[in-house]
Amino acid sequence: MNAKEDERKDERITDICTIYQQALQTPDEIRFSIDEMTGIQALERIAVDLPMSQGKPVAIEFEYKRNGTQTLIAAMDIATGKITAHCGDTRTEADFAHFIDAMLQQNPKFKRYHFVTDQLNTHKSETLVRLVAKHCNITDELGIKGKSGILKSMETRERFLSDTSKSVVFHYTPKHCSWMNQIEVWFGILTKKVVKRGNFTSKAELKARLLEFIDYFNRTMAKPFKWTYQGKPLTG
Repeated sequence: MNAKEDERKDERITDICTIYQQALQTPDEIRFSIDEMTGIQALERIAVDLPMSQGKPVAIEFEYKRNGTQTLIAAMDIATGKITAHCGDTRTEADFAHFIDAMLQQNPKFKRYHFVTDQLNTHKSETLVRLVAKHCNITDELGIKGKSGILKSMETRERFLSDTSKSVVFHYTPKHCSWMNQIEVWFGILTKKVVKRGNFTSKAELKARLLEFIDYFNRTMAKPFKWTYQGKPLTG
């Protein structure tokens, strides 16, 4: 209720809408929408479902056993709708930077890489700055975290990561506007198709089911979202 307005809200919205709209227009550049889905619970129902019968839907046992959680780091290719993901136990800044590194290596030879993400601190970390600097062959002194240079603060690190003169560019959604990130829409699909009514005996089973669905989604369902929002009020 008392959230502070993002002073750069309009600028960020315009930037991200442009990224979405140009996804099919610049084949030498690649664009990803990326985020983490955390705390996905491996819930095991203590009794089997009762099948539907005439006039009655499937009955799902409400009591369950908790078998741990997983975190999914996922990226959607904005031009194709295909998903790349890593499933594991944590979502540290090292995890995120490692995932970005893998995305760069798996998609070589593009002139520029764009990543749309939110403003979580791990998305503006020292580890990520150093990775991007290395990929872009930037040998300048980066400074010291909390003290000087590019690494000094979240603001200075964001300024470096979002600098469009580099070959790797991050585009940050406004605060409290996660709906601007297309991967969030896909997380909703994943929740409905796999997680919501799932029955998982272990974290390993949950992980396997998530990755199996991603493979199925990429083969049969993936397509770019039709992004119609232009950054203007939705009502007159």
